[in-house]
Formats: sequence, structure tokens, C-alpha cells
Amino acid sequence: MLHYLSCWEQYCGPLRLFRYLTFRCFMATLTAMAIGFWIAPMIINWLKRLKLAQTLRDKSEVRELADLHAGKKNVPTMGGLIIYASVMLSSILWAELNEYVSCALIVYTGLTAIGFWDDYLKVSKKNSRGLPGRWKLIMQAGIVFAVLFILLINPETHLKMSELWIPFSKEPLLVTMPIWFVFIFLFLVVAGSSNAINLTDGIDGLAIGCTITASLVYAIMSYVAGHATIADYLFIGHVPGCGELAVVCLALVGAGMVFLWYNAYPAEVFMGDTGSLALGGLLGSIAFMTQQPFTLVIVGGVFVMEALSVILQVGSYKLRHQKRIFRMAPIHHHFELKGWPETKVVIRFWIISLIFALIGLSTLKLR
Repeated sequence: MLHYLSCWEQYCGPLRLFRYLTFRCFMATLTAMAIGFWIAPMIINWLKRLKLAQTLRDKSEVRELADLHAGKKNVPTMGGLIIYASVMLSSILWAELNEYVSCALIVYTGLTAIGFWDDYLKVSKKNSRGLPGRWKLIMQAGIVFAVLFILLINPETHLKMSELWIPFSKEPLLVTMPIWFVFIFLFLVVAGSSNAINLTDGIDGLAIGCTITASLVYAIMSYVAGHATIADYLFIGHVPGCGELAVVCLALVGAGMVFLWYNAYPAEVFMGDTGSLALGGLLGSIAFMTQQPFTLVIVGGVFVMEALSVILQVGSYKLRHQKRIFRMAPIHHHFELKGWPETKVVIRFWIISLIFALIGLSTLKLR
């Protein structure tokens, strides 16, 4: 919204800064941090007053992990509202609200609402089940349908969103994907990334730290994909207008750092599904719109590890007569039960996340 101030630069020279994407990205980060630090104490106190505490699983479900996490019993959840408010306000202020930004914010808002409903059911019913999985998937499919309608109704965005790019390739794998395939593919990207971050959100600071790393990478990818000269030099798909998604990504970085301030061990607030479902969907939608959906598997390597550990654990349990691969899944709990302190698990996973991020960035040049 504030980029329109550049139209008045003839009356006030410094207003030309609002025309530059790099300046608006920088300001979006600072604005998100300022908003976050302003509202976080109020939201945390509000959640505490309403006694919206995290519902923990008992020993019958998680065995000795219940003792390790006993101190988290009264920590409020739904802290994803802090991230949501900061990202939304900062993005609206500093980004040009084109189709790509609008779609990213629609996905983020829709999944935040689903996550909030899920958290509310868990808290109100005092159990860890929440919203049935099938209803989550149905509502996620509805959000994907709405976003695709916006992207495909415009001939320019339709053309770009119908291309399928893969890492290390100088040309799109598919120049024109059928609409039904685009829908299924986007749904898988959004739902997959959404649920992967949801599984990662199990110990203090882990999910949001890895999300910050992935957001930084996609801020760069959004910028280069939206810049014709750089995109041509790197042999990646040029998507006019998607550079504005860098503003959203860096707003998320700013909001994420604020949330980490309060979520670092010992956590004062948990993001809950209000945060984790929405953050995954937001990153997935941005990855799709920047034509880097498969790169998200590399950049979000920690999230993939967490999801695969659950799939392998469940598969082994069912197919190998109740034999487990890990002590507990997702895999961060496995290391907790091996005796690693929670903070050591988090920091080591952050390091792995940074390595995956650098590998993901290298795919821009290795083509």
C-alpha cells in the first residue's frame, strides 16, 4: 500500500524509496518485528486469562515423553496469532497487492482460521484430537480452489502457473499443465508443507527457527524470479510481479524472530495449529507461485525429515508386527528420548536446516 507514495516523489524526493522492492522488503521486516513486539505480550496475556493452554498427551500415548514435557502443561497455545497479525499488517503496508501477494495472504488467512478452529476444539474438549483430518483436507482443498481461480482467470498468471519447473533444469518440465493437474499439484504442495511443519512443531523453537531459514531462502527466490535480468541469467522461470512475495517472506522472517523470542526454551507461548498449519501452507503457496515447488523439498529438508519419520514409523508399526524404527516419531522426539537435551535437539536441527537452505539456494545456479 505504501508503495503508492512513490507517485509523489516530485514533491518529496525521498518518497522514491517506496518504489524500490529492496527498501520495502527491509521495512517489512522491521515493521513486522515492531508490530510483533507490541502485540505479543497482549496476546500472550489474553491467552493466559482465557486459560487456552496446550493440551498435552498423557503417558498412555507418549510414555516417558510425558515426564519430559510435564513443565509445558500450562503454556498457552494459539500463539500463531502473533505471527499472523504481524505478517498480514506488514505485508499489506509494504507489498504491492497483486495476484501473487493476494493469493499468498488468502492461503495464510484461510489456514490460520482452520488451525485456530482446531486449537479451540483441542482446548475446549481437553484432548489432543481437535478437528478431524478429513475436514482439514476438505477446507484446504477449498482454499486451493479459490486461489487457483484467481491465478488462472488472468491470462498472464495462467500462463506462468501452468508451467512446471524442477531444480537443476534450464527449461520447464511441462510448459502447459492441465488445470486439473495444477489443482492436484498445488493441493499436494500446500497440504504437504502445511502438515510437515505441523509435525515439526513439537519442541520449543524448532518449527519457527526452521521456518525463518526457509522464508529467507524464498525471499531470495521470489526476488530473482520477479527480476527479468537475474532470472534470465540464472536460467529460471521469470514470473513478473512475484518479486512482491519477497516482502511477504521477509515480513514472516521479522514476525518469526519475534515469536522465537517468546517461544525459545522455556517457551512462554506455543504457536499451535493456528501457526504451524498456516506457515506451511504459506511457504508452499509461495514455492508454487515462484515456480520452485520441488526446491521446497530441499529447503525444507528438516520438515521432510520429520514427515518421513512419521510415515516410516507408522508403516513399520503396521507392516512389521508393531515393530518401531524410532523410539518415537516425529524424529525430534526420538533424540529427546535418547537423552539429548531439548535445546541441543533444536540447535542441531537449526544447523541442518541452514545446510538444507544453502543446498536449496545452490539450485538457482546449478543448471
